[in-house]
Amino acid sequence: MEEIFSLKSSFLEESKAATSLSELQQLRVKYLGKKGLVTLKLKTLSSIPPDLRPVYGNTVNEVKRYIDEELKKREALLKAEENKRLIHSEAIDTTLPGKFTPFGREHPVNKVLSEIIRIFVSMCFDVEEGPEVELDYYNFEALNMPKYHPARDMQDTLYISDDVILRTHTSPVQIRVMEKKKPPLKIIAPGKVYRCDADISHTPMFHQVEGFMVDTDIAFSDLKGVLESFIHSFFNVETAVRFRPSFFPFTEPSAEVDIGCNFCSKKGCRICKNTGWIEILGAGMINPRVFEMVGYDTEIYSGFAFGMGVERLAMLKYSIDDIRLFFENDIRFLRQF
Repeated sequence: MEEIFSLKSSFLEESKAATSLSELQQLRVKYLGKKGLVTLKLKTLSSIPPDLRPVYGNTVNEVKRYIDEELKKREALLKAEENKRLIHSEAIDTTLPGKFTPFGREHPVNKVLSEIIRIFVSMCFDVEEGPEVELDYYNFEALNMPKYHPARDMQDTLYISDDVILRTHTSPVQIRVMEKKKPPLKIIAPGKVYRCDADISHTPMFHQVEGFMVDTDIAFSDLKGVLESFIHSFFNVETAVRFRPSFFPFTEPSAEVDIGCNFCSKKGCRICKNTGWIEILGAGMINPRVFEMVGYDTEIYSGFAFGMGVERLAMLKYSIDDIRLFFENDIRFLRQF
């Protein structure tokens, strides 16, 4: 019996010295494990005289319960102390200076694209989108460029297969919309386009906004009015605008639209090739052949279409002379916007 009580005393001393949960677990194994000191005492019960077994067994069980309860109390105390240490170590030092987290800004291309959309929406144009992986039919044939047409050489196309390409312009949206809807239509189609071209003023992927309007009695003067209103809203009311005859297979007549060079104020410089003018978009009256492809009556309906490169407009608006800056993601460049 004295040995049993000595186990209790030795446990109390060792438990007070335990300063971690791992040490406490070792104590549990030492006293209450399968080969623990208290467990071994219970296994010797058969060797105790029969008249002393009840008292002996009760005493060992009482010591076992006591040790188990003390272990639980000590464990709870050590866990509480550990939590306090963690809270203290992870606490925020309010005396330290704050850390500055810079805010991101809208990319200049997205910023310009949003402004273009806003201006045309204010003129009651609807916004439509189409697939970037496009069928040859919508990208070329329905726009009056059948296979082997020389006009296809104007665009360096990226082919996925003979009939599937990465669209070279957002004009296919014009065909897709006209197939589903009847006039009157006032639509812009913003999005990414792809061409096999890369230099100081071209990238393999860029952004374009196609626009078109279809109704009865649409004239070239309507096209001029819409585009001049857009240009004056996007740049300023003093921006000079001119229309030059050009050729596009899906418009007739066709025109290139220029603005007075904002780098040299029309005096002539490297950017405008000493002409004083910079081309910003192409436009024209929709070719009757395109209307025939979508089932529109050319005797009733007429319309105009235009297309502009977003990066080019952004370069002019912010006086940027290298288109590659938009895609290099140099933080020093992007912070300016």
